[in-house]
Amino acid sequence: MADDSLLGPPRVRRKLAELSHRDLNFDLDELEHASPATGWDVTELCQPLAREPAGQPRAGGSWEIAQRLMRGYEFADPSIVRAYYDPAVPLERRDMLLKLQAPGWLHLFAGVRVGEVYERTRVRDGRQALVWGWNYRTLTGHVEMGQMDWQVWKWLDSGEVEFRIHSVSRPAPIANPLVRLGFRLLRRRERRAFLDGTKHRMRAFVDLALEPRLHGGDQRRS
Repeated sequence: MADDSLLGPPRVRRKLAELSHRDLNFDLDELEHASPATGWDVTELCQPLAREPAGQPRAGGSWEIAQRLMRGYEFADPSIVRAYYDPAVPLERRDMLLKLQAPGWLHLFAGVRVGEVYERTRVRDGRQALVWGWNYRTLTGHVEMGQMDWQVWKWLDSGEVEFRIHSVSRPAPIANPLVRLGFRLLRRRERRAFLDGTKHRMRAFVDLALEPRLHGGDQRRS
């Protein structure tokens, strides 16, 4: 049985179901060369998590815990962005309805679709990192256009673990003049609050899950 809190009330469920009929609101090919010079905002953030021993991720360690939290979108502060989705649908095929909370009682609903779920080894400056992540892409009706990737990295030589966010975005055309003005005024501030909140929540949740092991000396804080 699906979790009602994730599906939301009937009105939200109807909006969520409608997302299956929507397309992306941007050309995916544009992301290949996206940069400020081509009109896109590019954001890269990194939050260190509790370190593990060198080598492949340890069972029950910070890399594995972060992966679990990412699957459920649990790092997001629901007072800023709340996600509704059907947990019975695999992450790889998931549509998500995001409730974007503005100051006061104002809010907007925006649809996104998971584009990729991946695990791969990356090499940076001769060092190998195991990366697991997924992204979502904006659908028609969203106030932004673009893609956001959520990733957990483990550097195999040192055991360092990191939660990383990569975002490529720009404002979408908005027909309602009041919504358009409000979004332009608040976009950067609210976006920064959301992204900073995800970093802090991820670190706090991973540490909380590891607390018994950290006290027992199994893990080392980074």
